[in-house]
Amino acid sequence: MFIEVDADLPAPPYEQVRAQIAALAADGGLPAGTRLPPVRQLAGDLGLAVNTVARAYRELEQAGLVETRGRNGTVVTARAAGVPVRAQHLAARYAEQVRTLGVEPRRALELVRAALGLGPTGE
Repeated sequence: MFIEVDADLPAPPYEQVRAQIAALAADGGLPAGTRLPPVRQLAGDLGLAVNTVARAYRELEQAGLVETRGRNGTVVTARAAGVPVRAQHLAARYAEQVRTLGVEPRRALELVRAALGLGPTGE
């Protein structure tokens, strides 16, 4: 995840972080379910105060763009990524069912690509 904070911009740093994460999620750079770096790690990477990044994450969560899952971290929601919630639920159900059948993950993905009419690389 590539985020930059520019001190010369009029937007405060937390807003720059918030806007960039939202944009990355919206354009597919951060797909639904992607785990964001921990607040302390991102703050250190960007040279910001922990509270600055925490505020950005809080505002993203209030907007429904990320979800905090305790020890499992903060993840991008389907809403942020523009994926219908129903599609995400169906994908989770498919994954659960192929696991039950003992289908290897690689093979399960191949089946989905074939069903969508895509080649092995997803094209």
